[in-house]
Amino acid sequence: MDRVMWIQRSGARYPGGEGAGIETRHAFSFSGYYDPGNVRFGSLVACNEERLVPGAGFAEHPHRDMEIVTWVVEGELTHEDSTGARTVVRPGDVQRLSAGSGVRHTERNAGAEPLTFVQMWLMPGPGRATDPAYEVVRGIADGTPYALERTEAVLHVRRLVDGERTALPDAPWVYAHAVRGAARIDDETLTPGDAARISGAEGLEARAEGPAELLIWEMHAEPGYG
Repeated sequence: MDRVMWIQRSGARYPGGEGAGIETRHAFSFSGYYDPGNVRFGSLVACNEERLVPGAGFAEHPHRDMEIVTWVVEGELTHEDSTGARTVVRPGDVQRLSAGSGVRHTERNAGAEPLTFVQMWLMPGPGRATDPAYEVVRGIADGTPYALERTEAVLHVRRLVDGERTALPDAPWVYAHAVRGAARIDDETLTPGDAARISGAEGLEARAEGPAELLIWEMHAEPGYG
């Protein structure tokens, strides 16, 4: 696979939102927005930036057969679901909800400060849907790989100091999302909310321009159906 890199700037994300006090920016086709040329990348089918004022939230809603990973940028996210989980997710934590055969959950800002989080949905491979599952990894260490069940996808969290370099995974599909600061990949600089979609990634690295935080998905398969 020849290497191709495409940059989606923060301002090019599609605006959404559900309810008062919620601001959403979609990277892919989502909800009422559909672009047939932008439905997924590798197994990643959603990367939503969510901003919730205190007291705002998403009412209970269902999911099925989807891996949902959430990264809090600032504030606190209160999560409740039908598996019995009730947690508060803070910056530095990785939250994973495996919807499996079906789950319902709510998400809200029950705190006193604004909440910003990035939520990423990945489609698992073919096969029977499993029972839903939930976990939170508290304070995940920099560079620790986080692999998703039923997918060939791994999340890498990188927090870099000015000038620090990090190798990007060699993989058919790599998605790098800038959370904070700025990082340069080849001749492109990512700033907060920007993302690089790289097909056929090999021998690439990111270099921080000031302190930076990146979420990097390493993906080795596209969704299978049937």
